[in-house]
Amino acid sequence: MKALVCHQITDDFSGLEVRDIAVPDPGKGEVLVRVKAAGVNFPDLLMSQGKYQFKPELPFTLGMEVAGLIEAVGEGVTEWKPGDEVIGGNKTGAYAEFAVLPAASLSAKPKPFTFAEAAAFPAAYITAYVALVVRANLQPGETLLVHGASGGVGMAAVDVGKLLGATVIATSASDTKLDKVLEYGADYGINITQGFRDKVKTLTGGKGADVIFDPVGGDVFDESVRCIAFDGRLLVVGFTSGRIPEVKVNMPLIKGFSVVGVRAGEYGRQFPERGRANQAAIRKLAEEDKVHPHVFREIPLEDWREAWRLLTDREVVGKVIIRP
Repeated sequence: MKALVCHQITDDFSGLEVRDIAVPDPGKGEVLVRVKAAGVNFPDLLMSQGKYQFKPELPFTLGMEVAGLIEAVGEGVTEWKPGDEVIGGNKTGAYAEFAVLPAASLSAKPKPFTFAEAAAFPAAYITAYVALVVRANLQPGETLLVHGASGGVGMAAVDVGKLLGATVIATSASDTKLDKVLEYGADYGINITQGFRDKVKTLTGGKGADVIFDPVGGDVFDESVRCIAFDGRLLVVGFTSGRIPEVKVNMPLIKGFSVVGVRAGEYGRQFPERGRANQAAIRKLAEEDKVHPHVFREIPLEDWREAWRLLTDREVVGKVIIRP
């Protein structure tokens, strides 16, 4: 089978190539999935550079998110059968014609979704759901400020935020991207290259945003501290800017806001029952066609460099999908 293999850690991705490798066999409690679509995530790029917290042994096949058809099941797997349409995730292995996944990590592909939409769904939407529902307790009528709103997880936050009844302010460094996010459902858009603190204050009547969803960090986090409402929740989702910010603790004291970390996967591992409930809740919304992953482009596996370029050049609105 064809697979995108990392055989050497490099900064310029020269250690990646599409290779022919053996189709893996599913072990006990595992399934073999014929991959129809795989979601592209920044951690995939970081992993190939050795900059991600998880560092698999070389060589390894990249890719975390899978949508496809079950090809075979391993010993002890009774809940799935060949031909079932599924979505799932693992730390590696998705950018290939076949992938082995733990049976427990799979769920049925939501019927309203294409395979590409299904591959864009798992990581982004569980992150948005855990952030906004579990960690922030976002309420109808509150104002949600979403940074990096044109990215996969940002657009998911816009989608979930609107579903929860919030007024959504989206930020991006591109007017073209903001237009797309406004079409997608955001109420207001702000180009952060011109600053955003004063505009957020104006849009909220001087109050500030009740909840701020921040996968960017750096200067964006610093300015967010200046436009958050009293009793607000500042969600730390990531640091795509490359700088991990700091906050002087007198600011949360004076302004009465909380800084809240969001690790949806780890939350599910620490609290398995709650994690399963969160997954069930977001899947229910998908089955009811209430959430809508945005696929920016579908790219053949052989053209993976174009997918990488789109992410590194920050051209993506929504999610890029690899097609094996």
